[in-house]
Amino acid sequence: MIPYLDLKAQYHSIKSEIDAAVSSVLESGQFVLGPEVGAFEEEFAAYCHASFAVGVNTGTSALHLALLAAGVGPGDEVITVPATFVATVAAIGYTGAKAVLVDVDPKTHTMDPSKAGQAITKSTKAIIPVHLYGQPADMDPILEIAKKKNIIVIEDAAQAHGAEYKGRRVGSIGDMGCFSFYPGKNLGAAGEGGAVTTKNSSFAKTIRTLRDWGAEKRYHHDLKGFNYRLEAMQGAVLRVKLRHLEKWTQARRSLAALYDEILRGSKVETPSVAPQIKHVYHIYAIQVDSRERFSEELAAKGIQTNIHYPIPVHLQKAYADLGYKSGDFPVAETLARKTLSLPLYPELAKAQVEEVAEAVRGIAGK
Repeated sequence: MIPYLDLKAQYHSIKSEIDAAVSSVLESGQFVLGPEVGAFEEEFAAYCHASFAVGVNTGTSALHLALLAAGVGPGDEVITVPATFVATVAAIGYTGAKAVLVDVDPKTHTMDPSKAGQAITKSTKAIIPVHLYGQPADMDPILEIAKKKNIIVIEDAAQAHGAEYKGRRVGSIGDMGCFSFYPGKNLGAAGEGGAVTTKNSSFAKTIRTLRDWGAEKRYHHDLKGFNYRLEAMQGAVLRVKLRHLEKWTQARRSLAALYDEILRGSKVETPSVAPQIKHVYHIYAIQVDSRERFSEELAAKGIQTNIHYPIPVHLQKAYADLGYKSGDFPVAETLARKTLSLPLYPELAKAQVEEVAEAVRGIAGK
């Protein structure tokens, strides 16, 4: 069996480091925030080429607090895409604002800047481009549009730790960047976790306050905040893993290149990478016309696959109130219908990638 993801393999590769870090937290008796989280925030901010990083309990919380720090609230509109996990849109709803969706580029599957520009109204307060599957969105035209209209840009970088756009690392390009450390992410915690990165000290201070019940000083609540604190255990684990992230990223990129090479000329569409982009391949997603057949036949060969995401946000029952219908975002809908994610993680052997890719070629030829 070739698993889609193998978190145990990653743990065993750095077991002694992880165990020591966890033991240190247990011995300290400081289990929420504390020095491990503070140290991770400094290290992660430096890694992202940002001035500040604020650790929170999930990537969704990161988005929520970034929006609040930007002043987003009832009556405002926030532009994002339907080709994303629902958390992107959910966080907008948490603020009382309205999510306005725009279609994605047919090649990169990230926000189409021209469509974002067309969707701006006098109520638009922020834009959230999603760095889907590990590929940064086309940020320069988005930033140009936003600057002209005085709109905040918040990067959804939940799948793109370490990715780069024209030499700039995600999380430092927009006004804020939001990351998830869910276990399966390129930088994954031993549980839940997230962070907001920014170069703006005011945003960082507001987010730091909001994550801990709106209090800068204990029992002095200046803002109506939340219990969104990052646990010390996660900070310690993330510090260890951050030291290995570049090595793991290179492994992902090498394996993705091997997939590209073997699948070149086949009847499947492989990921299209825009120029001047460093794709970090959180997901290696191909496009196929008969996804169910591919998935079933690969499973019969002992190969696990996944789907990201079979129903775009605007067609989810929970978000019917946004007022969109089938056909409104044809690129995102095609992506949802055809995407199949193949196994890809740093510990995956080249021989396993070759086996998967050859199996895909064989099915595509039928």
